[in-house]
Amino acid sequence: MSCAPSRGRRNMGAMTTVRLREPLKRLAGGTADHTLEGATVVEVLAALEREQPALAGWILDERGHLRRHINVYVGGEPGGPDTPVGRDDRVDVLPAISGGAR
Repeated sequence: MSCAPSRGRRNMGAMTTVRLREPLKRLAGGTADHTLEGATVVEVLAALEREQPALAGWILDERGHLRRHINVYVGGEPGGPDTPVGRDDRVDVLPAISGGAR
């Protein structure tokens, strides 16, 4: 279920930076940037949930799939769970915002 084409870099075991926005940042102890190991978006997000247990269930569901209300960007481009990540990549995790004027 990849939303982005393979970028040709599968650095197994490479450290990738994951950047969180509010309210996920708050759940991660107020820390926005996390350096994690993994070859794909879903692997680094699973590592993030293991490192920050308060995030468990907010980004990935009980089956380990990316939640529908979470938007992920890799290097500024839309990404999906199977998008490869590498050492120089930054994964931005943005919860969808809803609401509007009354």
